Amino acid sequence: MQSTTASQQLLSVAIADAAMLHAAAMPFILGGGLFFPTTASYRLGEELFVLLRLPGDDDATPVAGKVVWVTPRDARRGCPAGVGLQLQDADDALRQRLRQSLAAGASVFGERETYTM
Repeated sequence: MQSTTASQQLLSVAIADAAMLHAAAMPFILGGGLFFPTTASYRLGEELFVLLRLPGDDDATPVAGKVVWVTPRDARRGCPAGVGLQLQDADDALRQRLRQSLAAGASVFGERETYTM
């Protein structure tokens, strides 16, 4: 997963493969959520705009949401620093694509650790 910060309120993220999508998924967040590695500082409740490219996509999908998780730089068990974003404005098509991609890898990734839990 590559992430760059264009400004304090914008991230551009490319999720390279199904394993990275599994690691970024936050299914315990109401409406869905994804974790994005970044060294930029964000606060809980802050609005964030992400240009998200999923595996196999040629173009990025704009996604807006709210920061609901923050992992600091010195996190336990070597987790990357970053933020978890509750997907607020993602359309149903994006949510469905995320669900399908995660379901397809469920048997492969099973209980493998993620970036958050």
